[in-house]
Amino acid sequence: MRTFEHFPNLVTMFFTRAAEKGDAPFLWTKANGAWRATSWAEAARQVASLAAGLRAVGLKRGDRVMLVSENRPEWCISDLAIMAAGCVTVPTYVTNTERDHLHILENSGACGIIVSTAKLAKTLLPAVLNSNQGQTVIGIEDMRAPAAGMDFHRWQDLIDAHPTAPETIAAAATFSRRDLACIIYTSGTGGAPRGVMQHHGAILHNVNGCITIIAEDFGWGDEVFLSFLPLSHAYEHTGGQHLPIGLGGQIYYAEGLEKLAANIEEVRPTIMVVVPRLFEVLRTRISKAIEKQGGAGQKLLARALAVGARRYEGRLRLADRPSQWAVDLLFKPKIAKKFGGRLKAMVSGGAPLNPEIGVFFQSLGLTFLQGYGQTEAAPVISCNRPSAGLKMDTVGPPMAHTEVRIAEDGEILVRGELVMHGYWRNEAETARVLKDGWLHTGDIGEIDAAGRIRITDRKKDLIINDKGDNIAPQKIEGMLTLQPEIGQAMLYGDRRPYMVAVIVPDAEWTQEWCAKGGGRCDFARLAENPEYRAALDAAVERVNRDLSVTERIRRFIVADAPFAIENEQLTPSLKIRRHVIRQVYGERLDGLYRG
Repeated sequence: MRTFEHFPNLVTMFFTRAAEKGDAPFLWTKANGAWRATSWAEAARQVASLAAGLRAVGLKRGDRVMLVSENRPEWCISDLAIMAAGCVTVPTYVTNTERDHLHILENSGACGIIVSTAKLAKTLLPAVLNSNQGQTVIGIEDMRAPAAGMDFHRWQDLIDAHPTAPETIAAAATFSRRDLACIIYTSGTGGAPRGVMQHHGAILHNVNGCITIIAEDFGWGDEVFLSFLPLSHAYEHTGGQHLPIGLGGQIYYAEGLEKLAANIEEVRPTIMVVVPRLFEVLRTRISKAIEKQGGAGQKLLARALAVGARRYEGRLRLADRPSQWAVDLLFKPKIAKKFGGRLKAMVSGGAPLNPEIGVFFQSLGLTFLQGYGQTEAAPVISCNRPSAGLKMDTVGPPMAHTEVRIAEDGEILVRGELVMHGYWRNEAETARVLKDGWLHTGDIGEIDAAGRIRITDRKKDLIINDKGDNIAPQKIEGMLTLQPEIGQAMLYGDRRPYMVAVIVPDAEWTQEWCAKGGGRCDFARLAENPEYRAALDAAVERVNRDLSVTERIRRFIVADAPFAIENEQLTPSLKIRRHVIRQVYGERLDGLYRG
C-alpha cells in the first residue's frame, strides 16, 4: 500500500507530484465539445512563472490576494502560484455582491486580486474603487483595463514575461506547516463573514486523512475527480483540489450542473465530492427515468430498494437471494454505467444528509460515504468508511490523528493539526470557539459504540442549505426589519434549495395602509389581499437586491400574529425562538417548496 509523505507545505506537495507525473494529464476543461488537458509539467511551469510574476508586480510574502473565479484550470494554477509566491489566497464566491467584496477586501487587507472574467469584474471593481485595498488587479480573460489608479495586468502576460523553472520556485518554498495558506470567509451568526485562517498543515492533515481512507478501504490508484462545487468553499478547495493533488490524480472541471450527468458519463470519475442536494436531484431523475420505462425496470428498482434496505438493517433473508441475484446481475451494472463505471465512492459533505438518500444509493450498488466538518477544521473532521461499518445516520469516525470528544452540554469538540489558528482580525470570535486547543464546533452530538459521530442538533445559529452554503439568518432578518413594511421576520431553509421566510408586517405601517384604502384592518384577511401582499413583496425584493443568490428570499408567508413573549415565540430578552416558530409555521413553510 502506498503511503502519504509528510510534506512541509502545499506548494512542496504540488511540485513533488508534478515532478513525479511529468507529462501525464492533470487539469481538464471542455472547449468546443472536446476535453483538453493541461499536463502536470505544464501546470508546474505556469505556477512557477505566475508566482515570479506576482513577485515582480510587488506582492510580498504574507500579502493577501483575492481570487474571484469560477472553477477552471486557472483557479488551481492561481491558487498554487499565490502560495508559491509566499502570499495568502483569499477565495471569494462568484455570487458575492459588491458589498460582500468590499467587506472581504477591507477585512483581509488584500493587496492584489485575480479575477477571471469581465462579468465578475463588474461587481468586484466598484468595491475595489471604494476601498483602499487590492489596487493590483490581474485579469485571466480579456477585459478592459479598470480605472486609473489600479495596477492592471493580464494573467497570461505575467506568465509569459516571467519564465521561471519550477525547481527554482519549489526550492524557495520554505514555509512551514504552521504558516498561513489561505483565508476562507464563512458566515457567522452575526452576519458579517469571518475569515477562517487555514494553515498549510491543516489542509495537509485533511489530505492525509482522506488518502488514508481511500488507500485502506478502496485502494489508491489513478484517481479521477470531477470538480463542480465552488472552489471558494472549503469542502471543494480541500476535497476537490488539494486531495487530488496529494493523490497525483486528475481533475476535470464540469461544464455546469445542467450538464453534470453527461459529464459524469464522459469523465468516468473514481471519486466524487458532492453535497446532499445533488443526490436528491439524482435520486429523483433516476426514479423518474425508470418509472417511464415501466415493466421490468420498475420491478427491479423496487426489488433493489427493498433488498438494499434489509441489507442495510442487517436482516437479509434466504428468500431475498433470487432478488439480490437479479438486482446484482441485471440492474446495478446499468446504474454503474450511468456513473461512468469506475466510481469507488461518492462522498457527501457540506450539509446534513437524509439517511434515506444514502440507503437509496447504497441499494443501487454505489458506495456512499457521509462526512462531517466545517471550514474551521479545513474542513473534514470525520467520514464514514466501509471498514468502520456504514451507518447513514452517522458521519463516521474521526479522521486519522484527529481527536473528538463530547462536552458536558453535548457539544462536539475537535483537536488536532486540522483546527484553524483563528479568525482573521477577530480575537473575540477566536477566543469564543478555540479553548485550550479545542475547537468548539457549535454542533451537538454523540459517539456510538463503534466510535462513529452522530450529529443530533446544531448549537450555532446558522442555516446550512442543501448545497452546504452557510447563511446567517440574523443578518438577513435584520435587513428585512429595516423595511418600513416589516416588523419581524424569521428566515427558514436548513437543508433546503433556497430561503423562505415568516414575515410579521409592521403594525403601524399596516394601519396606515388600511387608512389609505378607507377600510378596517382585518389582519387575517389582509394576508390574502393581493395589493397588501404586493407591498410586502416589494419590501422583500428591496432586501434581495443587496443579498447574494444563496441568501435571497424566494417566497414567504405572513404570520398569524406578531412574535411575542406571551406566545413563547420571543425570549424574555426579545430574541426569536426559532424552534417554536418552526413548530407553528413549519407545515406552511415546507409548502413553499412544493408547487
